[in-house]
Amino acid sequence: MKLVRFENCVPVKGHSRATICDLQRNRIKLIPNTLYEILTTHNGKSVAEIKTFYKEEDYDTVDEYIAFLIANEFVFLAEEPQWFPKLSMEWESPDQVTNAIADIDAISTYDLFKFLQELNNFSCNSLQLRFYDLVNMDYLEEILQFLEKSCSSIIGVECYIKYSKFLEKDTLINFVDYHSRLLRLIVHSAEKDEVIPSEINDQAFLFFTKQNINSQTHCGIIHKDFFTVNLPLFTESQKHNSCLNRKISIDANGNIKNCPSMPQSFGNIENTTLQEALHQKDFKKYWNITKDQIDICKDCEFRYVCTDCRAYTENPEDEYSKPLKCGYNPYTNEWSEWSVNPLKQKAIEYYKLQK
Repeated sequence: MKLVRFENCVPVKGHSRATICDLQRNRIKLIPNTLYEILTTHNGKSVAEIKTFYKEEDYDTVDEYIAFLIANEFVFLAEEPQWFPKLSMEWESPDQVTNAIADIDAISTYDLFKFLQELNNFSCNSLQLRFYDLVNMDYLEEILQFLEKSCSSIIGVECYIKYSKFLEKDTLINFVDYHSRLLRLIVHSAEKDEVIPSEINDQAFLFFTKQNINSQTHCGIIHKDFFTVNLPLFTESQKHNSCLNRKISIDANGNIKNCPSMPQSFGNIENTTLQEALHQKDFKKYWNITKDQIDICKDCEFRYVCTDCRAYTENPEDEYSKPLKCGYNPYTNEWSEWSVNPLKQKAIEYYKLQK
């Protein structure tokens, strides 16, 4: 019998250790690089054949590794491993734009509904709305109703709103339950952190966070809590940027950008269409920068399950520099608070970020 890896359980090698990304069960497992070798170099071989590549004193370890892989259903045994098809790592989308962000603050005057309608023309399916100041819930209701009636392509909405003591928790829960497209309602500047799942939609959540999110400068944080282990992101990350690919955004002033945090603008929604902005030189500049090209990230075992940030990097003059707001070191496998790292202070000052 031969050892065969389930194709949806993909090993990823880092500098000091590796991961197994289970793209079907949406989970990630840390493993040593020696086990990565068994999963890749020796996939399709019998246990006896695998052991011929190791010293006799290592046989017990090999047996333990294989027992671990079978117990966690990362591999199975088969007589003819060649009968099982390989999983394609290709990522394709017929849409010019797949995701978008709209920022709104107290002085925003641009036509949000014009932006949303143009997004629908792109068949964009994912939208993030970020309100930095208090928002009238009737206005948010109007936006979601507009999406329901006029933007059939936008099926997933994530919304940030500012906390107010007048926003009752039960009202917000009912709001999430009522709007099927609203997958995440994040209430920032709250008194405590809390996560409340919807009782109607198992994909929808109401989040309360103490973090004060008052501008686009809060974007770009890389953290293990934000890892996404699924086939779409994993395959897209192979050849595209995991954050900026197929993205179009509008900042609080109505300027059209790849991301609101990026410095370069490609016109304003009041006098430029999204189609015109999309076809301007450099709009897609970062779409195909992958984690395998980024300094330090290319040695990270998490590189295909995390997002990326080109707006804030450790070296602002290097477009292939590591994201500034990542506190993970793949060489020591340690997490630390990025904002207090002495080596990042120069970049923090450059971007004028709040600490």
